[in-house]
Amino acid sequence: MSQSYNRGLVEDFGRWKEFSAGMWAWIFHKFTGWILIGYLFTHISVLSTSLGAAGNEAAIMSETDVYTTTLQGLEGLFLIRLLEIGLLAVAVFHILNGLRLLMVDLGVGLEAQDKSFYASLILTGAITVASVPTFLTGVSL
Repeated sequence: MSQSYNRGLVEDFGRWKEFSAGMWAWIFHKFTGWILIGYLFTHISVLSTSLGAAGNEAAIMSETDVYTTTLQGLEGLFLIRLLEIGLLAVAVFHILNGLRLLMVDLGVGLEAQDKSFYASLILTGAITVASVPTFLTGVSL
């Protein structure tokens, strides 16, 4: 007969307080991965719908084709710029945490996993905050 293991209640939402930094890193890495996959499919669908005048070179040169006007219209929206900042934060964290996991898998920094997770969070925040002025230039509120 096998032993049973008490994993706690599924409905016990108070267990998040017991999570270590490694568990939060795993949760954030999975979450950011799903966000990036969702963005990829959204990006492909939006761009594929705006490729209506692919063969019209005169419209492309004068920047009046559907693709260019769609992108210029989207880039002018404040909401899209905020979403791009969020996308940058998600991508930077996913990359930094992936590098951290690679180092852990190679045996480098096994004792400092918590510190490297917190460092990746701080570095993500710094990169994101530093890039906000670049994203918000030329946007009309």
